[in-house]
Amino acid sequence: MIKRQLYRQIEKKYHKGKAIVLVGPRQVGKTTLIKKILEDKTYLFLDGDDLTIRTLLENTNTEQLRSIIGDFKFVFIDEAQRIPNIDLTLKIITDQFKEVQLLVSGSSAFELKNLTNEPLTGRKFQFNLLPISWKEFEDNITFVKATQQLEQRILYGMYPDIINNLGDEVELLTNLADSYLYKDILSFHNIKKPETLEKLVQALAYQIGQEVSFNELSRLLGVDKNTVSTYIDILENNYVIFRLQSFSKNLRTEIKRNQKIYFYDLGIRNAVIKDFKPLAMRQDKGMLWENFLIVERLKTNLYNKSFAKTYFWRTTRQQEVDYIETLYDSIKAFEFKWNRKQKVKIPKTFENTYNVKVEIVDSGNFRSFIYK
Repeated sequence: MIKRQLYRQIEKKYHKGKAIVLVGPRQVGKTTLIKKILEDKTYLFLDGDDLTIRTLLENTNTEQLRSIIGDFKFVFIDEAQRIPNIDLTLKIITDQFKEVQLLVSGSSAFELKNLTNEPLTGRKFQFNLLPISWKEFEDNITFVKATQQLEQRILYGMYPDIINNLGDEVELLTNLADSYLYKDILSFHNIKKPETLEKLVQALAYQIGQEVSFNELSRLLGVDKNTVSTYIDILENNYVIFRLQSFSKNLRTEIKRNQKIYFYDLGIRNAVIKDFKPLAMRQDKGMLWENFLIVERLKTNLYNKSFAKTYFWRTTRQQEVDYIETLYDSIKAFEFKWNRKQKVKIPKTFENTYNVKVEIVDSGNFRSFIYK
């Protein structure tokens, strides 16, 4: 098992009178992580994928739960989003069984059904788990071996099953992309045109690192702008994509409302467009590199509980900075390039306006960007 950064953080939350809720996309290792944390404990495991368990936990009451839990001090409910009315069940356990540490895992649909909102307000510690981070990967196989696999990770992504099955990546990613992208989305949303959703994902996959126009996507897909906006929201809430907003503060020429869209995992992105060619043969390697760096930085911020806000910067004169990060009054700026010998033109307008030195991140120094 690849040790996850959340391991110690979750352990520290035991027996504080709150449920521990772990949410994230399918197949990132939520169940594996919690079972590893509990491996030296005697615990009750309740699997939401099991019909019997779903029936048992639906519309239950305190006395019934007392019979189910018995003398267990740890209770792990997996795939909780599959259990009807699970929100009230979790509330009862948290409120009435103070000696029990409740741990709950769920896919993105867990959040979308509001199961972690009202009933558990003030009653939970919530953690989000994403595909393997570069730090987790490097710590697991050593710096040298991780560096040797950098291109593979850009092509095939960071899902645990992909990392652990070298040689079978394309087959596994194809299967994963189909179920991961659409299973929860189609199950928990009233998607009237699934073929439109699929075309939208493909269109976004070709546009990573570029400013996205909802109007252009609307014309491309033959649907209205509101439908595009709704579907993008759904994809974001299901951990398929995430956005960067444009940074603007002082200049009239700054782009103020545009956004870029990136994928949480590049293996999924490449599976969507069915392209796993080596980087040397690709026209999109700069886009892939940018997506890789930004999502790895996102993981670092998430697991370190950083309050940093992230942006890109561009002007109407086509001056651009790939990545901006603000924290309180500080601003950091970065420009990405794959080829270490490639010359990069840094916009002096940005540096002078914000009194910030733009740092260049390439394949030789990227670790400092991811970790800093």
